[in-house]
Amino acid sequence: MNDAKRRALFETLQQLNPNPTTELEYTSPFELLIAVLLSAQATDVSVNKATRKLYAVANTPAKMLALGEAGVSDYIKTIGLYRTKAKNVIATCQLLLDVHGGEVPRSREALESLPGVGRKTANVVLNTAFGEDTIAVDTHIFRVANRTGLAPGKDPLAVELALERVTPREFKHDAHHWLILHGRYVCKARKPECWHCAIEPLCDFRPKTPAPKG
Repeated sequence: MNDAKRRALFETLQQLNPNPTTELEYTSPFELLIAVLLSAQATDVSVNKATRKLYAVANTPAKMLALGEAGVSDYIKTIGLYRTKAKNVIATCQLLLDVHGGEVPRSREALESLPGVGRKTANVVLNTAFGEDTIAVDTHIFRVANRTGLAPGKDPLAVELALERVTPREFKHDAHHWLILHGRYVCKARKPECWHCAIEPLCDFRPKTPAPKG
């Protein structure tokens, strides 16, 4: 995919959704951090269902810590890997209180030092909570970037660096939101829905998937 097609791709996605954002529900950087931490190998729908009840009783590091591992587990047990995630949530809350004054840090290094927080989670928090032009690469974005030819790479970091390099500056802040939503609802893993894809004319994927019969 050349630069002109890349620009046209992002222009098209922008026209369809001028103000994209995460589908995770949150009202503070802390709530977003915990939601993204919980979303690994889980759907946003399942995370939102759990955090609505969890945040009603514990929406700060201190309140979450007071619940303890068992208490957090009770709220998130419908989410995959909930025991490990509860352990990471409690350890993260402890570090936020001990090292960061109860606030979510605004640096990648500090975020990645928190238990259960990797590069993707740090990028989401930096972008969505703090407005930085980071690009978080999950399985959807990895697939879309490779399948379309937008920014091919052998692993998520390679795709992230490629997207950083080829995405026009004015689209960088919203790029990962557009791409994740496109991967989630149109360019699906098992069968991309090319027949109603707005960026199909720009995409390198072959052969295109035909519309289902009937």
